[in-house]
Amino acid sequence: MAEFKEISPNATAGEKLGNWFDNRFPTAGAAYRDHLSEYYAPKNFNFWYFFGALALLVLVIQIVTGIFLVMHYKPDAALAFASVEYIMRDVPWGWLVRYMHSTGASAFFVVVYLHMYRGLIYGSYRKPRELVWIFGCAIFLALMAEAFMGYLLPWGQMSYWGAQVIVNLFAAIPFIGPDLALLIRGDYVVSDATLNRFFSFHVIAVPLVLLGLVAAHILALHDVGSNNPDGVEIKGPNSPKDEHGHPLDGIPFHPYYSVHDLFGVAVFLMVFSAIIFFAPEFGGYFLEYNNFIPADPLKTPAHIAPVWYFTPYYSMLRAITSEMMYALIACVVVAAGFGLLKSRLGAITKAVVAVAAAVAVVLMLSIDAKFWGVVVMGGAVIILFFLPWLDNSPVKSIRYRPGWHKAVYGVFVVNFVMLAYLGVQPVTEIGGRLSQVGTLIYFGFFLLMPWWSRLGAFKPVPDRITFAAH
Repeated sequence: MAEFKEISPNATAGEKLGNWFDNRFPTAGAAYRDHLSEYYAPKNFNFWYFFGALALLVLVIQIVTGIFLVMHYKPDAALAFASVEYIMRDVPWGWLVRYMHSTGASAFFVVVYLHMYRGLIYGSYRKPRELVWIFGCAIFLALMAEAFMGYLLPWGQMSYWGAQVIVNLFAAIPFIGPDLALLIRGDYVVSDATLNRFFSFHVIAVPLVLLGLVAAHILALHDVGSNNPDGVEIKGPNSPKDEHGHPLDGIPFHPYYSVHDLFGVAVFLMVFSAIIFFAPEFGGYFLEYNNFIPADPLKTPAHIAPVWYFTPYYSMLRAITSEMMYALIACVVVAAGFGLLKSRLGAITKAVVAVAAAVAVVLMLSIDAKFWGVVVMGGAVIILFFLPWLDNSPVKSIRYRPGWHKAVYGVFVVNFVMLAYLGVQPVTEIGGRLSQVGTLIYFGFFLLMPWWSRLGAFKPVPDRITFAAH
C-alpha cells in the first residue's frame, strides 16, 4: 500500500480535497498528469488540429442523444417508424434530441474526414505513429458500420431499401455470399429480424468497440507524442529540452490546448446548432425525403442512394462494370510487366509472377463484376491501413515537399468530392464514366505513391519547429 502524501494544515479546502482524492485514487492523478497537464504537445498546432477534439465531442453527443432516443424507440418493424414520429412530435424536446443525433452522424464524418486529411498532408501516419494511424482507420471502419446500422432504425423507405441493396452486395461473394447475406439479415429479406440485429449492434456492440479503439488511439498517440505541421519530432533524443527534461518546442496540453480546443468547440457548436434549428435535413443530404415515408417492401423508390458520407465508395461500387473490368485487367497486366522489367529476379521467379498475373486475369474474367465492385468498395477503405508503408517521401509534412505534390493532394480531394456527388445522383452515361475515372484516380493515388512520393526537389526540414506567436 502506497504511503499517503501529507499536506500543510494551512492549505486551502480545494487543495485538501485534491490531496484526499489523490491519496485514495492515485491512478486518476497520474492519468491527468500523463495525458493533460504534463503531456507536452508541439507549440505550432494550427487550424487542422481542432478536428481530433471535435470528433471526441461529437462521439459524446451521439452517445448521450442515443441514450435518450433508446428510451422511446421501439425496435419492431411494425412500430419503429411510428416510435420515431412519437419522439419527434410527443416527447418533450424529442425533436431536438433526434435532430442532434441525425445531424451528429453527418458531423462525425465531416470532422473525421478533415482529421484524416490533416494526417495525410502532415504525414501523421509516418514512423513512429503507424499504430496511431491504424487505430484511427479502425475507428473509421467501426464508424461506418455504426452509421450503416443506425440508418436502418428509422424504418423509412430509404432506410429499408438502402439496407436491402447493401446487404445484397454480400451475396455477390463467391461460395459464402448467400449464406453471409442471410446471416446479416437474419431472414431472406430485410425484416423485423434484421432490425433487431442492427439495433443491438448499433446500440451495444459497435459503440463498445468504438470506445475501445478511441481509447487505444489516444493512448498510442500520447505514448509516441503528437505530430505537427513541420513534421519535426519534439521528443526525440536530439531534440532540445529544458532542465526538467521537457521539450523546448512543446507546451503542456492543459491548459494551453484544452483552452485552444474550447474555441474550436464553440465555433463548431454554433454551426452545429444553426444546422439543427434551421436546416436539419440539409437539403436532403443529412435526412433524405424518402425516409419520412414508412418502409414499404412492395414499393421501390425511383432512386436508391446511401447517405452522403458513403457515396464516394458507392460511386466506386457502381463504377465496376464488365467494361471497367477490362481496364482493371490492363492495369494488372501493365503493373506486372513493369515490375518484371524493373526487377532483378531470376527467370524462374519471373515466370512464377507472370503465371500469377495470368491467373489473376482469369479469375477477374470468371467472376461477376458485381463481386469486384464489392472488392473495390471495401478496398477503398482497407488501403488506408497500408498508407504508412506506401509513402516513401523523405519528409513528412506537405510544407517541405515539392509544389506539385500539393497539386496531387488537391486532385485527390476534388476527385473524392466528385465521387461523393456522383454517388448521390442517378446513374447516367457521363456520370458512370466520371465514376470510373475517379475510381482509377483514387486507387492510383495510393498504389503509385511509393513511386511519386519520392520524386521532386524537397525543401530542407528545420531542426526545430517553426512557430510565430499569434
